[in-house]
Amino acid sequence: QVQLVESGGGLVQAGGSLSVSCTASGNIFRIDGMGWYRQTPGKQRELVAIITRSGETNYAESVKGRFTISRDNAKITVYLQMNSLKPEDTAVYYCNAQLFPSRREYWGQGTQVTVSS
Repeated sequence: QVQLVESGGGLVQAGGSLSVSCTASGNIFRIDGMGWYRQTPGKQRELVAIITRSGETNYAESVKGRFTISRDNAKITVYLQMNSLKPEDTAVYYCNAQLFPSRREYWGQGTQVTVSS
C-alpha cells in the first residue's frame, strides 16, 4: 500500500554532518506522520524524530538540538539533517510512515550511518 525508499547515509567523521531522505509512493494520501528510527545490533529500534502532516515534530532527547526533521507534503518526502554527529549515532536508520485513520505503519529498508572517531 505504501512504499518507502531511502537515500543518503554513509560514513562521516565525528563532528560532521550528514543528511538522509525518504520518499513515499503508493497510497500516499493516507499518510499522516512520518519519521526516522534507528537500530544497532542487540538493541531495540528507537525513535529518532517524527513529524506530522501539520508540521509538529518530536525528537529523541539524545539528538535534540543536533538533528532536524522536515517534510515536503507535495512530494511526500521526509528529510533528516544530522549535525554534530557522534560515534554513538552509528546505526541503521529506518524511515517510517503512519496512515490514517487505521494508524497502520510502513517501513523503509534502512540505510547505514557510520560515524568514525
